[in-house]
Amino acid sequence: MKLIKVRVTNFQSIQDSNEFEIDDITCLVGKNEAGKTALLKALYRLRPINEADGSFDVTTDYPRQLVTDYEDDVAAGRREPAQVIEATFAFDSEDVAAVEEVFGADCLENTNPIVILFHGYSNTRKFRIPNINAEATLRHLVETAGLPAQLSTELLALETAEEMVDCLANAEQTEASQELAPILESISEQGIQYVVYDRIVRDRMPVFLYFDEYFQMKGQDNLDALSQRVLSQDLEDSDYPMLGLIELAGLSLDVLTRPGATEILISKLEAAGNQLTRRVLPYWSQNQHLRMKFDIRPALPEDPPGMNTGNNVWGRVENTKYFVSTPLGTRSRGFVWFFSFLAWYQKLRRENEKLILLLDEPGLSLHARAQADLLRYFEKELKPDHQLIYTTHSPFMVDPTQFGRVRIVQDLSIESESEDIPTEKQGTKVITEVLEATPDSLFPLQGALGYEIFQTLFIGPNCLIVEGVSDLIYIQVISALLQAKGKTGLSADWTITPVGGSDKVHTFVALIGAQSNLNIAVLIDYQKKDKQSIENLYKEKLLEQKAVLTYANFAPGTEADIEDMFDPDFYLELVNEEFGTSLTVNDLPAGSPRILSRLEKYFENNPLPKHAPFNHYRPARYFSENIGSLGNKLTDSQLDRFQQAFDALNSLL
Repeated sequence: MKLIKVRVTNFQSIQDSNEFEIDDITCLVGKNEAGKTALLKALYRLRPINEADGSFDVTTDYPRQLVTDYEDDVAAGRREPAQVIEATFAFDSEDVAAVEEVFGADCLENTNPIVILFHGYSNTRKFRIPNINAEATLRHLVETAGLPAQLSTELLALETAEEMVDCLANAEQTEASQELAPILESISEQGIQYVVYDRIVRDRMPVFLYFDEYFQMKGQDNLDALSQRVLSQDLEDSDYPMLGLIELAGLSLDVLTRPGATEILISKLEAAGNQLTRRVLPYWSQNQHLRMKFDIRPALPEDPPGMNTGNNVWGRVENTKYFVSTPLGTRSRGFVWFFSFLAWYQKLRRENEKLILLLDEPGLSLHARAQADLLRYFEKELKPDHQLIYTTHSPFMVDPTQFGRVRIVQDLSIESESEDIPTEKQGTKVITEVLEATPDSLFPLQGALGYEIFQTLFIGPNCLIVEGVSDLIYIQVISALLQAKGKTGLSADWTITPVGGSDKVHTFVALIGAQSNLNIAVLIDYQKKDKQSIENLYKEKLLEQKAVLTYANFAPGTEADIEDMFDPDFYLELVNEEFGTSLTVNDLPAGSPRILSRLEKYFENNPLPKHAPFNHYRPARYFSENIGSLGNKLTDSQLDRFQQAFDALNSLL
């Protein structure tokens, strides 16, 4: 079961968050006080791992400026208790199989079935499973019940579960009829959706684990007091990761409090330290000279409060370079947070819980590179088994290669220039379109992208954005060729910036466009499906229309990549020389005006030797390396197309 969509209403700073999609990993980005934590807390209460956390309270949770009118309306019966959370879950193949095993292959009509959960101030969870075929489900239940043929025929002639219940009551009682009757009675009284949910779906749905800085462990504890809190089910927040740490180390409270023999205890403590070092420290690149240790000692009079009697457990971190150890609780806040979360999560993982993880500002006290370690942990350790939703305002907690995971959280009322805000835009909103985001909301994305650019790309006062490295090669080589012929090339004042694909152009322009003193233009591929996104670059006032150029402005045809600026025969010569083929234009399938599209279709049916993938960077490299012999083969019409593009761009300087 996978969470795919969420909407939060009527909760703290949120009047209506808007419905937003959830990925395997979803990053909620926004400034302080924008409402990121409120979103996680509302979602957590839908199905919390600790059921006691699953209720809403009007006094503390309903938006303060509206709560009086709401309470009056509910008291007067003018409205029902408000809904807070609506979450849509998609069935996976195993969920579908589980339903079909009991209720038949035709029970779920939709090819992509979902279940929608609702929860709010009535504190009664509700659900809806759209498109259940009640008739087919009843027929399957009857046909597979093992009833006598005559009774089965009579039941199948009836239309409703109520009628079937009455028919069974008047029939001869058999083991089969007694097994079928309770199911039909439930369907008659509560509906087919309820029965499918109650018998199959409910237990297959994940629960939510919420984790923030308050769950950080202390690093040491009194074993007797901890055991007592476990028995009385009165755990403190810091107990959860400590118990997880003990369990992750392969220990238990019983072993620690009653070891039986000193050698057994020493052996288990050493094994625990080794286990923790292997499992946790690979994701802590800040210091490679650390290892974990456990120590059990009788309490002494001057030990910390609450640890003066009985036995204490101490978690310690040894520095193998300097041969000293320090208490875990005295390490940096970032280190303690990292270990606290990993310890608690590993405990729950061992219990095989179906979890969706909600992390509020994870790694806030970590160094930037340690935050990168945490992102790596998310990707390698969490993503394969769990969905993860986390909040951040740190640019280093935004993966610049995965901007599609980002959801922007903002509240216009806390912006410094906010005035009268329309009702529909008040409160916390979740948006996916960067064009709607305020500069403060965009800042973490700008930081993440800027960091990536600093390492991999170049930005100048005049920034020409192209899609990929092959564009950069062709533009630079042909510009030099034109200039050698005494014609106009691209001005050296332009810094060509490849952004790694068409899907990143829009985000890139939106983010760096917020910087002042940058002159930005784009020269990109054009397909009809991209028309709206390209037009948005100037319709949303990110760029002037004249600064948005596509190759279709200069190449023949209604759609064009940079490769279409060349004559087809010339470009195929590059392909043939690079890949050892002998293609002609007549070999390529018709249909698309873009030669790359036709080549890709051709190679789908006629793979390259050893099934090597077709990569349009390689012909560009070949062109660059062999321009001495190829330059004279370029016709005037081909060079003119590039010169027109360069003239248009130079006019923007």
